[in-house]
Amino acid sequence: MGKPKKTPRPKAETPKGFRDYFGAEVTQRTEMLRKIAGVYHRYGFDALESAGVETVEALGKFLPDVDRPNEGVFAWQEDADADKPGDWLALRYDLTAPLARVYAQHQNDLPKPYRRYAMGPVWRNEKPGPGRFRQFYQCDADTVGAPSVAADAEICAMLADCLEAVGIERGDYVIRVNNRKVLNGVMEVAGLAGDDKAAERGIVLRAIDKLDRLGPDGVRALLGQGRKDESGDFTEGAGLSALQTDKIMSFVNSHFEVGNKLAQEAARAENEGNDERARQLHHARYSVEPQFRDRDEKELYGKQRKIWNQRVIDHLKELIGGTGVGFSGISDLQEIHDLMTSAGYSDQRFLIDPSVVRGLGYYTGPVYEAELTFDIQDEKGRTRNFGSVAGGGRYDDLVKRFTGQEVPATGVSIGVDRLLAALQAKGRLESEAQGPVVVTVMDRARMSYYQELVADLRNADIDPDDPSKGKIRAEVYLGNPKNFGNQLKYADKRGSPAAVIAGSDEQERGVIQIKDLILGAKIAESATLEEWKDRPSQFEVPRDQLVAKVREILAAHSPDGGAK
Repeated sequence: MGKPKKTPRPKAETPKGFRDYFGAEVTQRTEMLRKIAGVYHRYGFDALESAGVETVEALGKFLPDVDRPNEGVFAWQEDADADKPGDWLALRYDLTAPLARVYAQHQNDLPKPYRRYAMGPVWRNEKPGPGRFRQFYQCDADTVGAPSVAADAEICAMLADCLEAVGIERGDYVIRVNNRKVLNGVMEVAGLAGDDKAAERGIVLRAIDKLDRLGPDGVRALLGQGRKDESGDFTEGAGLSALQTDKIMSFVNSHFEVGNKLAQEAARAENEGNDERARQLHHARYSVEPQFRDRDEKELYGKQRKIWNQRVIDHLKELIGGTGVGFSGISDLQEIHDLMTSAGYSDQRFLIDPSVVRGLGYYTGPVYEAELTFDIQDEKGRTRNFGSVAGGGRYDDLVKRFTGQEVPATGVSIGVDRLLAALQAKGRLESEAQGPVVVTVMDRARMSYYQELVADLRNADIDPDDPSKGKIRAEVYLGNPKNFGNQLKYADKRGSPAAVIAGSDEQERGVIQIKDLILGAKIAESATLEEWKDRPSQFEVPRDQLVAKVREILAAHSPDGGAK
């Protein structure tokens, strides 16, 4: 009789396109989301936590930024082998489609408008790549049931406040705003309106969306016969005529043309001796020029951003104001501009940008995205702009799928991992979370005493004058206590600021030894023997001074007093 085959051991590896998050990464994300949630809450939005699984029918036929019907989701059918198979279910691919279902299902019980925020993982069954995972976090805020573009302006202002709340400084970001109705007006002027031109419109919009990466010449090529990239791959173009292409490129080059008009107007003001007016116009022009990266210059030029924004709106009126849909879109942008100006957001934080396109089959009105404007070094050592970390817009047709009636809605989604990477690049995140104070074990028979010590620490405020900083983190070493050196190695690996040492001698004398592990490591790195003797990192204190001494060590090593 042959030997039974052993069951193969499973491979200890994450599935392709997924990853694990540890200690500091989780702590940093949680803290960032807490700050964003604070801003959302301050603006009057309520939290919502919906199911991670929805019916495929409820999710709809498209992803927000992908025009591929019924693709991109992890889906399965309940009781697939039964005589009567059940519903097709899928992991949610974003937090907006579930909101539409929630609102339609509970609309009689919800306030109108309904303002909610949601945070959590979403899943997309797409090909993974560097920095692109199949599971990632989103952080959304939406207003459902408000037709006024005041709701869009509010979302833009709130997005700016969120970025500043987590540590992105003013001048390092800009909220770019456009309107899908403006883009529809451009399509109409170029002779691309109507259902029979849907394919060409899709190519045109994707081409405009690539302006930052390809430049005007690359966009023009895609509007025509197509473009071959550096690798030799050819992308088919929209096949537009020269006249159609010129009309669209006039729109694409709006910033260039507005800049030229401001320069000409500034020159006239100088000739007339109106130097102050000339300076304002020059500063308005420079407020969007990439070469002016210095923070002082950004602040100076940003004060005139409202001039730039108004001139862009006026330019759009000349291009497409004669079309009904174009006029409507421009009117929306004007109102958003006026509201943002009234609220004090018309400086370098807010920019009317006709090149913002976003999801092809999703948005119906204003669209916006947050771009971080500082430079970073990519994986190949090249300098590049950090780019977008959030986006959203108005989607008035989404709830209609359930109710049959149009329900206005607008919202934004923050890319959590992208924003964390930005904070890391700016040095706004601690690389490691501070670990707990470790109570070492000198004698297993005294475990009750060690539990008493750790309980005192856990029940004590980090800062008695500021309870909001929380309680002291502490743990008893629960490994094999035979080798005391291993206990200190464990504390080092945990990132512990201090270790508590109490053997039988200390207990009998009513004292505690407390080792400042961070100070000890610093001394060991560079101190001479004499300095090491003069700067001890281990302290003996009376038992009743345990909490006070630990507080002192935490305050010495943590910028926020040890709160984690």
